[in-house]
Amino acid sequence: MIDHYGESHALLLVAIISFGLGTLIFVASSYLAPSVFSLEKTLSYECGFEPFEDARSRFDVRFYLVALLFIIFDLEVAFLFPLVGQQLSSTGFIFSFVFLGILTLGFVYEWKQGALQWS
Repeated sequence: MIDHYGESHALLLVAIISFGLGTLIFVASSYLAPSVFSLEKTLSYECGFEPFEDARSRFDVRFYLVALLFIIFDLEVAFLFPLVGQQLSSTGFIFSFVFLGILTLGFVYEWKQGALQWS
């Protein structure tokens, strides 16, 4: 059985090894693959075409809205995944349905506001 003194030493050992390995990989990569400057590396890459527009041009806000909606509903699945195959108490079951209900109401609200229509 490991006491608290041994646990702190094990944690310190893991931290030292992690830091040392990260430093070693960083230093080794700079020696094994030195960076050579070329003009082509500084150009932006757009599907093999030469850049024809400023990369800092404005995007339609609907791109961001779709991204936010994806993140919201992706998190919904991430929060529900641990519940798969678990035996829930009645309280846990009710809270999971309340959670799903709130997210579904948000989805219906976004749908009614026209956030999912691309015209």
